[in-house]
Amino acid sequence: MDERTRLRLDVSYDGTDFSGWAAQPTRRTVAGVLVQTLDLVLGAGVAAGLTVAGRTDAGVHATGQVCHLDLPTAVWHEWEGSLLHRLARLLPTDMRVRTMTEVPAEFDARFSATFRRYEYRVTDAPFGAEPLRRHEVLAWPRPLDPGLLNAAASGLVGEHDFAAYCRRKENATTLREVTRLDWRRDPDGILVATVQADAFCQAMVRSLVGAMLVAGDGRRPVDWPGGLLARRDRSSEVTVAPAHGLTLVAVGYPDDPAEYARRSDLTRRLRVPTQA
Repeated sequence: MDERTRLRLDVSYDGTDFSGWAAQPTRRTVAGVLVQTLDLVLGAGVAAGLTVAGRTDAGVHATGQVCHLDLPTAVWHEWEGSLLHRLARLLPTDMRVRTMTEVPAEFDARFSATFRRYEYRVTDAPFGAEPLRRHEVLAWPRPLDPGLLNAAASGLVGEHDFAAYCRRKENATTLREVTRLDWRRDPDGILVATVQADAFCQAMVRSLVGAMLVAGDGRRPVDWPGGLLARRDRSSEVTVAPAHGLTLVAVGYPDDPAEYARRSDLTRRLRVPTQA
C-alpha cells in the first residue's frame, strides 16, 4: 500500500446556500463541494477519508471548522506548495480552505477534539438586522435583556442530560458537558451567545438559544431553560432558533500531538457522536 499523509484542513464557509456539511447526492453541501474540487485538482478519489469535527446543519456558518483527509505522500509532496492556492482559485466564494497542515496519522478531526465552540448572533434593534449582516444575525422582535439571558444561561452550564434540547438518535446519548454559555452585547448592539461543550447533539445549540431568548425577553422565567433538563424526551415547548444566526468558531484539540490517539479512544468509548 502506498504511504499516505494525513492533512488537517481549517475551513470557513457561509452556510446560506449550503444544505449542511454532509455530502448528499442531490444537494449542494460543504463536503460535496470540497470533495468535487479536490477530485478536479488531484484526480477522482485521490483525497480520501474526509472527516469533519462537526457536521453543521443547513444554513449554519463556520469560521473555525476542522476536517482531515489522507493523500498519497507522493501526491502531497508534489502539491504541498501549491494546493492551497489552487483551491482558492477553484472553490466558490462562500467557502475557503484557510490552511492545510500535515498532522500525525492518529489525528482525528472528530474524535480527537476536546471541545466545539459556537457563537449565535441576535439583534433586538427595532429596525431588524443590518442588510449586510442579515445572513448571520437573527432579528428578534422584542427587546432582550443581557442580564436575563445570562441568568437563563447559568442554569445550563455543566454536565447534564440535554434530551429536552436534542433531536434524539437511536443508540446515541444526550449526555453532554457545557463548559461555557454566556451572552454579551457588542458595541454595535448585536447580542452574541458563546456556547462551548465537549460535543453537541443535533439541534442542541439552536434549541438552547431558542429557550434562552424567550427568557431574555421576559416571556419565560430565567429558571425555565434549566428546569427543562429534568425531562428525558425532547420538549415541544422549545422552539429551535433559525440556523443563520449560528457560527462554528473553534474546535479544540490536545496541545500535545501524542494525546490525539488517547483522546480519540476516550471519545469513542463515551458516546456515539452526533450532529452539532
